[in-house]
Amino acid sequence: MSKLNILNNTLSFEQKKELLEEKSLLAEQTQPNQKLKTLPKMVGITPDTAKGLKTKAFKYILGHDKDRKILKAILKHPLRYTFRYLTSIFKKKNYHRKEDLFFYGVKSKEAFINQCKRKNAHLVVGFSYCQKPHECPSGRFTDKCIRDFTNPICAQCDIGKLCALAPKNSSLVMIPTVHDIGNLFFDLVHKEPDKEHLFVITACEMTLTMFADFGNMLALKGIGIRLDGRICNTMRAFDLSERGVKPGLTVLRSKTYDQMLELFKDLEN
Repeated sequence: MSKLNILNNTLSFEQKKELLEEKSLLAEQTQPNQKLKTLPKMVGITPDTAKGLKTKAFKYILGHDKDRKILKAILKHPLRYTFRYLTSIFKKKNYHRKEDLFFYGVKSKEAFINQCKRKNAHLVVGFSYCQKPHECPSGRFTDKCIRDFTNPICAQCDIGKLCALAPKNSSLVMIPTVHDIGNLFFDLVHKEPDKEHLFVITACEMTLTMFADFGNMLALKGIGIRLDGRICNTMRAFDLSERGVKPGLTVLRSKTYDQMLELFKDLEN
């Protein structure tokens, strides 16, 4: 819970949004966070990296699987997961993309909203750590986020603002590595099989493309929100980022940020 009670249920979504923006502007005037001056023109995935990306993703997941947690989770239902994984990798397109939104298991925002409004639905809203500001009081390469809106750093952070406006019953997570989010979903699927676990997650284009097959293996439905800025578009950059070496900032484009807010608002209605 933030120290500033912006989550007051008497406030409408738009009122909360306006309050957050007012706090952000005031904080920026007194103690501005580091920001990208311009968005670099970077391809989402370099041509060399795109070659055999499904195989690279498979090798990376299993090759960096600490304590074999993901492998052990897969072996709980080996036939089911193998069938789904193979079905996914042989699809020409294992996700549907519309601008910066990547749809998995659903074809549109409206279809996703309908899924989220089912009685057994559980929504996970996740943010890649590289989207955190350098000055983050919780640390950048961590799964922590204090969202203290009396802190000028938090007040300017898009993650904090989006968390404050996220659907009320959603689970909010910060994502240091792909294995962290993978382990989370395996745990949820195995411990709460009666629920339908859905997600909205921010990540770079390469990550959203690489690990679509693993999401399909778990039969997850969700929306990936593409990050821009100093993204990872090679395996080398991605590997360094997964180890916390990420000097550059990633950001949501203003249009994409607005689309994410619109999605949250629609989920509340």
